[in-house]
Amino acid sequence: MTMSGVVEGHTSLIPVLNRLGIRLGLQDKSVREVCEEHGLDTDFVLIILNAFLNEEYFPERRLKMFHVSQIIDYLDKTNQYYLRYQLPNIARHTHSFITQSTPVNATLGLIGRFFASFEEQLTRRIHEDEQEWFPYCLALSRCLEENPTFDADTPFAIPDEPALDDPIEALLADLKRIMIKHLSGAYNENLCYAVIFAISSLEKDIKQHNRIRNRILKPMVKEMELIEKTSR
Repeated sequence: MTMSGVVEGHTSLIPVLNRLGIRLGLQDKSVREVCEEHGLDTDFVLIILNAFLNEEYFPERRLKMFHVSQIIDYLDKTNQYYLRYQLPNIARHTHSFITQSTPVNATLGLIGRFFASFEEQLTRRIHEDEQEWFPYCLALSRCLEENPTFDADTPFAIPDEPALDDPIEALLADLKRIMIKHLSGAYNENLCYAVIFAISSLEKDIKQHNRIRNRILKPMVKEMELIEKTSR
């Protein structure tokens, strides 16, 4: 099918495609043609898009067939999208909402503090990924590939890991809950909706991001660490 047809039916995929380097103006090119033009693995892109659209869809075995660098490249591009676009977007809407609401509204300060805490934690995690976690994962992968005793064709026996409670997801959920349950006084309803919509969109995105991070990348790295220790 055409990539434009996919996007017309699911406009929420636009930011996912953007972070992969795919821009609108898709014409009538097929999904494969668009991926090949951008040097992307079609199977990997389709898995990411399906995982984003459907929380029940998560083909761990197929994702584990891809190289660690592909997983990290996608996660890194997602991080940069958060940092450059989604965080500034929510910050802008939140600031406008607070400044244009009734000053005596008791929840405004709480909303501001929750957003500031969320922004600080997400930014810190992204910097840790850039400077520590991702470089370590890639270095470990290169080490095993260069080790002649390592059989690259051996599939990882990755154990299932329980879902982890993420404090960043919790902060977003709390922020949305405060606005829905506890707002009072006069406020701009359109700005309120814009903030809640932006929060909900990012909340869904981070949840998918964490599924790949925690259920794919982390177990893959644990398995590589085990192989690296036994091959010394």
